[in-house]
Amino acid sequence: MARPNGGRLYTIVSCLLWPAFFAGGLAGAYFAFQAHWPLFWFNVNYLSIVILIGISERIMPYEQTWLSHDGETFNDFAHTLLNKGTVQIAAAIGTSFPMAVATVALPLFTAHRSFWPDQWPLFAQAILGLIIAELGLYVAHRLAHENLSLWRFHALHHSVERLWVVNTGRFHFVDSLFKIVLSQIPLYLLGAPLPVFLWIGAVTAFIGVLTHCNLNVRTGPLDWILSTPRLHRWHHSRLLAEGNTNYGENLVLWDQVFGTYFNPPRPSSVDIGISGRVAKGFLAQLAQPFSAKGARQILGRAPKRVKDEASRIAETSESEQA
Repeated sequence: MARPNGGRLYTIVSCLLWPAFFAGGLAGAYFAFQAHWPLFWFNVNYLSIVILIGISERIMPYEQTWLSHDGETFNDFAHTLLNKGTVQIAAAIGTSFPMAVATVALPLFTAHRSFWPDQWPLFAQAILGLIIAELGLYVAHRLAHENLSLWRFHALHHSVERLWVVNTGRFHFVDSLFKIVLSQIPLYLLGAPLPVFLWIGAVTAFIGVLTHCNLNVRTGPLDWILSTPRLHRWHHSRLLAEGNTNYGENLVLWDQVFGTYFNPPRPSSVDIGISGRVAKGFLAQLAQPFSAKGARQILGRAPKRVKDEASRIAETSESEQA
């Protein structure tokens, strides 16, 4: 549909809104991390940003039809709170525990921690950590699209037919765990300190809600650096040539390096979703990928062995390139 044009003021707001939300979220995270109850105040800050984005979506949506209910609102909230939220809490515990052990048994960890540039300013350490973690996120995300055994879990996230601030957390717990393992283990091995993990988590949290928001914003040069709503809408496209791109969770650095960056000079797609079918209920959606019947429903294919299906896709791709 045609994008609304409210004149110069509308244009200015559309240029400033996305970076303002992102900067505001990180500023709030900074003060939260200094507070007596950092987790509590971080979540207050996070929910405040989510509410403000939700209000803004009603005022200046990118796609008007995405404001209508799609019957998945409860599931979106449930997956965000019970799946992604639980996994993130487990990851936070997993981050803190090794640091506590390292403090008690410091002599055993001295050589291990020497790999990390502790002498750098925290800002530089956080940037380095984000780049390293992003490579793991990129690999996990790309594998989830190119490997059918993983796609059956990741498809839940792509099954939505509208994007809005809440379904940023609509992930199967297996999908979330896979991403966390690939992105955080390298940082553990390098001996990154706890504040680096906290800042990576903060950036990921705010980029996440902002990439999925239904806001008519202009991100311009930021599209070359960060994962923005414009880029992520292409990633959710039903067309594989468009959807199998822009895998970056926070940065698009690795998309640029590996040739999966996609940003054509036209409005990004609103025809989003998958060819298969995801179950309706929350618990059914969690269980569906674990059965052969459920996997076939998600893939939207006739009953076949996953290996045979993967071979067919590979042969088709080779013939198209030839």
